[in-house]
Amino acid sequence: MPIKNTRSRYGWISMGLHWLMALVVIAMFALGIWMRELSYYDPWYQDAPAIHKSIGIILFTLLIGRIIWRNINIRPLDDPALKRWERITSHLAHFALYGLMLALMVAGYLISTADGRPIQVFDWFSVPATLYGIAEQEDIAGEIHEILAWALILLAGVHALAALKHHFINRDSTLLKMLGRDAKNITPVHSTEKENGL
Repeated sequence: MPIKNTRSRYGWISMGLHWLMALVVIAMFALGIWMRELSYYDPWYQDAPAIHKSIGIILFTLLIGRIIWRNINIRPLDDPALKRWERITSHLAHFALYGLMLALMVAGYLISTADGRPIQVFDWFSVPATLYGIAEQEDIAGEIHEILAWALILLAGVHALAALKHHFINRDSTLLKMLGRDAKNITPVHSTEKENGL
């Protein structure tokens, strides 16, 4: 499998970043929901938010790296069986996912640094507070963070369902390209039907 993308499939760096970030985003969402239910006397009351913040900073770094990698790499061609509206909505969904992740992480940063204290990332390093002291910053950023988290999970769910639809119903190369399969070896159901005169 190539390191970089080709016109027929994603390389292992793009694939690794995609699947790793997908798993981490889901885990972070679950962690965020769980830690909201913790009481002050729960042993995880301090640790869970600290882990959430630390992973959030690392995830932000991965996201920036992924955006850079996406822009310096070629992108696999869309499956020829895709309709025009499917191509457009696919590209818009990808941009929306990137935008939501960026906005979500910025909101999380504003929550964590609202009191002017830096974010400690697993005691490895700290990220300083650069914008703080705004009236009700933590509450406003917290509400925005929650809304964006739900929006991201819902859109990611639609994205996953669309990929499964293309794989099991259309039988095209959309999902397979992100699984390391070469799209040149895939015959979409539309092409088969045309060859049979259907």
